[in-house]
Amino acid sequence: MSVIQKIQELEEVASMSKHEQLVRGIENAIDDKMLVHGSMLPSVNVMVRELGFARKTIVKAYSELKDRGIIESKNRLGYFVTNSATGQTIKVALLLYAFHTFQEVFYNTFRKAVGDKVQIDVFFHHNNFEVYENTLNNIIDKYGICVVAPIPKSKNLLRKIPPNKLLIVDRLEDMGEEYSYIAQRFHEPTYQALMTLKDKILSFNEFSIFFKQNVDYPKGILSAFKQFGKENNIRTSIESKYETGMVKAGSVYFTVGDTDLWELLKDCRKKGLELGKDVGILSHNDSPVKEIICGGITTVSTNFEIMGQKAAEYVISREKVREVIPSNLLRRVSL
Repeated sequence: MSVIQKIQELEEVASMSKHEQLVRGIENAIDDKMLVHGSMLPSVNVMVRELGFARKTIVKAYSELKDRGIIESKNRLGYFVTNSATGQTIKVALLLYAFHTFQEVFYNTFRKAVGDKVQIDVFFHHNNFEVYENTLNNIIDKYGICVVAPIPKSKNLLRKIPPNKLLIVDRLEDMGEEYSYIAQRFHEPTYQALMTLKDKILSFNEFSIFFKQNVDYPKGILSAFKQFGKENNIRTSIESKYETGMVKAGSVYFTVGDTDLWELLKDCRKKGLELGKDVGILSHNDSPVKEIICGGITTVSTNFEIMGQKAAEYVISREKVREVIPSNLLRRVSL
């Protein structure tokens, strides 16, 4: 029996549309092992000739199966089976900066919320524009939805992905009303957190931030730090990285990257400096570790569990969403 005959078997099911007959017939052929990984499907022209269905109906059915990651199209060669899991509802590409702790929280929440019928392939670009561009070009036609943590000013690249197949997460890159995002902002939440901590910060002699200019650190954090320092007459410094032995009593330190934080804490312990009294520490992005280490590190952070949950809801519902997840100050022993 051929794939065409499998589809024709369903013609007597009155409740099925022609589109549903096509999708179900191909699924049945895969389930019955008539089609296996690498099998070539009949061309659109053959389907039109043998079934008498409209071309757009055939194309729509093939597009749905492509979005679910069950088949793929190869230029000038045709359509091929790539996945025998016919119960899979969609195939998702998740393109992140890197697998930092807070992005692991996002991923774990997202993975659990979408369920087992969604295939997720994870990619990382590490703020490398060439890697980012190559990855985007490779995933555009192979996934039903692309969930992307973007590099700033990459709208032209992102517009290669249809609006209904792209979700921007983490950093806000507003593509226009037709595109969806679930993101965070940086300048205003960071500034408000610093103002809430103002009295404590000003009880120290100096305020330093560790901020690498040539990596993916959000520029809004640095601009908020500069604004706060200028308005409050406290001596400030901007350091590209923490160097061993740099910590000194009477200073407040703001770490954006976790590597700087861990080295800073190690030196505080070596020198016997008490957090919140001898030195103050504020960290960007919360994690379970920061909640408990050294009695607790004060952080300013968005809720990545909420971001992951809402991203999953978009994948499941496909309803447009444009939402900024607020960032909050989580005060602990360190400041």
